[in-house]
Amino acid sequence: MLTEFRDFAVKGNVIDLAVAVIMGAAFGPIVTSLVGDIIMPPIGLALGGMDFKDLFISLSGDSYPSLAAAKEAAAPVIAYGNFLNTVINFLIVAFAVFMLVKQANRLKKPAPPPPPPSTKECPYCISAVPLKATRCGHCTSELKAA
Repeated sequence: MLTEFRDFAVKGNVIDLAVAVIMGAAFGPIVTSLVGDIIMPPIGLALGGMDFKDLFISLSGDSYPSLAAAKEAAAPVIAYGNFLNTVINFLIVAFAVFMLVKQANRLKKPAPPPPPPSTKECPYCISAVPLKATRCGHCTSELKAA
């Protein structure tokens, strides 16, 4: 049982998956910083100086100057600005993974073409016979030459 587990754990796919999980965990904060610190400020400035992190809807009907103030008052809110940031994070990560997979697939060797068929089907008994055969070995019917 231990040797089976060792063989499973040392397989290339398991190690590749572990590396991918570690790289993904390390890549997440980079993308979060890219979205929050580089992409969203110019978009917020272009839209009148708004900060997406502070976009929210108060469900209690009360008005609050910021999301932090609403949370401090324990008001129920829908913080859709955070959701927008998270969606943009996801789109960037998905695009980066797409580009990575696309490049990896480009580097793979194409699969060799399948070998040409060596048999044909007898139209009478549906048995496989060699391509050069002029008679079926199963039902002895005459076959067309290849």
